[in-house]
Amino acid sequence: MDTPTAKSEATFATILDAALEMAAAEGIGKLSLGEIAKRTGISKSGVFSRVGSLEQLQCAVLDEYDRRFAAEVFMPSLALPRGLPRLIAQVSSWFERAADEGLRTSCLYTAGAFEFDDFDGSVVRDRLVQGVLAWRASLRKTVLQAMEAGQLRPDTDPEQLVFEINSMVVGLLHDARFLHDVQSPRHARRAFNRLISTYKSFNDL
Repeated sequence: MDTPTAKSEATFATILDAALEMAAAEGIGKLSLGEIAKRTGISKSGVFSRVGSLEQLQCAVLDEYDRRFAAEVFMPSLALPRGLPRLIAQVSSWFERAADEGLRTSCLYTAGAFEFDDFDGSVVRDRLVQGVLAWRASLRKTVLQAMEAGQLRPDTDPEQLVFEINSMVVGLLHDARFLHDVQSPRHARRAFNRLISTYKSFNDL
């Protein structure tokens, strides 16, 4: 028999799944407790009692997004040697996720950046920035490990490399999701291979 706690956790998971799907399809700024109540068949008061305010729901959605992103993009790379092998694996998985139209959550931060770019001081904007910077810091750490291992040139600028990788993902999202260009993943992979070849240490060639 399900306990009250288990039922409450299952209800929260249902709410979160519906909110994540809605945010990915329409934008995190379009979320509303009333609409989530309609989609889940849970009363609005029931939704509120489990998530609190709309801002709390939006932040919970971003927390879940981070968890799924880490599970699919970051965690698998830890089975590989530190440095360049992990960086290549992370970027490859990121590209795959960005180009897969079936994964409606793969562009949540990019879309959110355009939604909330003018909302300085917003709790949700601050949470979006926090998530973006945390992932960039993780990439930067992997780049530094590749430099320490002698796989990337010692004069590599980690911030510049991370910026260039992120720019490729934004371009991939545009072409894959807006233009529905089936060649966009191939273009992105070739662009990354060309980019990383300019940073590789001569000792690692």
